[in-house]
Amino acid sequence: MQLGRIVKVLSWVFLVIPFLTGCWDRLEIEERAVVLAIAIDEVKPEAAKEERDVSHLSGEVPQSQKRMLRLTVQIAVPGRIPLGPAQGGGASGEKPVWILDVVGHTVEDAIYNLQQEVADRLFLGHLRVIVVNEKVARKGLQNMNDAFRRNPEIRRAAWMVISKGEAADIIKLNPELERVPALYLLTVLDGAVKQGKMPNAFLGVFWSALTSKGQEAYLPYVEIQEQKSILLAGLAYFRGDKMVGTTTPLEIGHFMAMKGINPGGYSALSDVPGESGAVLFISSDRTAKIEVEIKNGLPHAKVKVHIEGDLAEKSNAQFNLKDPKTIAKIEKRIGTKAGKAFEELIHKTQKQGSDILGIGEIVRGKHSAYWNQSIKTMDKWQETYKEIPVRAEVTISIRRVGMKAE
Repeated sequence: MQLGRIVKVLSWVFLVIPFLTGCWDRLEIEERAVVLAIAIDEVKPEAAKEERDVSHLSGEVPQSQKRMLRLTVQIAVPGRIPLGPAQGGGASGEKPVWILDVVGHTVEDAIYNLQQEVADRLFLGHLRVIVVNEKVARKGLQNMNDAFRRNPEIRRAAWMVISKGEAADIIKLNPELERVPALYLLTVLDGAVKQGKMPNAFLGVFWSALTSKGQEAYLPYVEIQEQKSILLAGLAYFRGDKMVGTTTPLEIGHFMAMKGINPGGYSALSDVPGESGAVLFISSDRTAKIEVEIKNGLPHAKVKVHIEGDLAEKSNAQFNLKDPKTIAKIEKRIGTKAGKAFEELIHKTQKQGSDILGIGEIVRGKHSAYWNQSIKTMDKWQETYKEIPVRAEVTISIRRVGMKAE
């Protein structure tokens, strides 16, 4: 009987011991170098002189990796990150981030070189923004995608953006509304999504499109305005992992309308047939559908879009907005102009073989027999997309004309 009690006690002891070990592998936040943002620029091969023998010996780099990249990182300084809009986490005037830059032949090569300069272990779990120079993106992001996708610390909800100028300048910017440049850029992007000015094109969405056979990827395209603010200059669209073109800011709204992404955040200034003056229409809600038919061995696509919105302003006009006929004329005029603008954007992407609308995925899903017989691969669809007829059909519904309608 006593032996049985001893066995029970020992069993409970061995059962409880694992829960008493604590965080044996803990790493305090003060012992981590928390990276908030990364900028990637291309530099001349001569920059290899700046590199030390950290991940390889001098002169022993494979010929295919002679390309040099400059990695600029923004590291949070413990105790100095602002805690709210009206207060700071550290002493006034102290910089909340530490900015360092290194060179390397690949992204991971540069990160290893950076770790050699930083005492604490680099931690990418709080990485929010990756800024890539346009020149680098046009040559291909295969190396960057491979490095970041293999790293378990990288969040799929982080943003990757393409910069018109030097990527390092974006994360070195000193904005008036935010002490931390990375958080300012993050606020710009998240705010644009909420206001309907940018699709939610974070890293996970980008990588998913890259692996698709019938759809190409896109990323936000940004540039600095007078060293004070960041402009959402459009979308950078890709063919495979290489950037091949950009849209204008207004064409972001065209793309979102054709994809049915809400809310609507863009406006259209339009004339009114038979009347003097103009009106400003602001979209609020969109619905869209892409229909595909196979005719004469080639897909024919129709993009049907319905947009609801309000009239925000009429300028230099005497016509009556209470008249249903006038409203109908405005709706038809805006719909016709929008349809032409949508088709222009589609034709622009067709020239580069960049199907960012995902028409190929619709063909692949609804006409699988045609796809398996005539397309089969992404490369084939990229060439086929250039040739297919695509029409845009847009209808407009004006819901409100404002309090002053006489």
